[in-house]
Amino acid sequence: MTSSRKLEGKLALVTGSGAGIGREVALEFARQGAAVALHYANSRAGAESAVNEIVAAGGRAVALKADLGQVSECVRLVDEAAAFLGGLDILVNNAGITEVWTFLEVTPEQFDQLYHVNIRGQFFCAQRAVHYLLQRGGGAIVNMTSVHGFAGMKGHAVYAGTKGAIIAWTREIGIELAPRNIRVNAVAPGWIEVPSHYTKYEGYDTRDGARQIPRGRVGQPIDVAKACVYLASDDADFVIGQTWIVDGGTLALMTLGNL
Repeated sequence: MTSSRKLEGKLALVTGSGAGIGREVALEFARQGAAVALHYANSRAGAESAVNEIVAAGGRAVALKADLGQVSECVRLVDEAAAFLGGLDILVNNAGITEVWTFLEVTPEQFDQLYHVNIRGQFFCAQRAVHYLLQRGGGAIVNMTSVHGFAGMKGHAVYAGTKGAIIAWTREIGIELAPRNIRVNAVAPGWIEVPSHYTKYEGYDTRDGARQIPRGRVGQPIDVAKACVYLASDDADFVIGQTWIVDGGTLALMTLGNL
């Protein structure tokens, strides 16, 4: 009888997995049978606690630090992850920066900060990861984008641009790498509640989101993690270059009647 765990025996690197969505993706991958390398830039405690949780459950994991705004660090991270895991089957490009800035006040330094991590970091992590995926006969790359890549919201000119670029780039390398047995897709989360919301946004109340989302609740990291598991698994063998929207119906809702 085969295992019911969708990622049994797979070797995965999840970037930006010290907190929030990425941390839950790493944990869910481990629950589904994968050995996992967790990357963090600043959230060391969160990454290491996830590693401890995975190891305590009988899995294999490591936490690795890298600044993905630097191409050399992208290469080093992927190399170290592959060395620990013994290869690589899956890359989840989750690391990213979210900032809200008024368009007319954005500085070149701010622009570069988001583009260097959000899109350039993904690009060069994936480029290096392909080297290892091919050694194991192929694999899967899942890029994290956002509903901001599909619809506008004030203050997100730079952030939304990076997320739109990820959607287009996912399509392109999806068709470029498919003949080499590497599947590339993306996930676009909507309103996903993470612990930082309660410290970053004064007066944050989950009920505000619940009233605006057709599903009647805000999303949770596990909602995104389950989508990532499917796209990284062999079940998604015929899914290529797609962006899966996980937003509780947010983009499907016409807002004109609610203004």
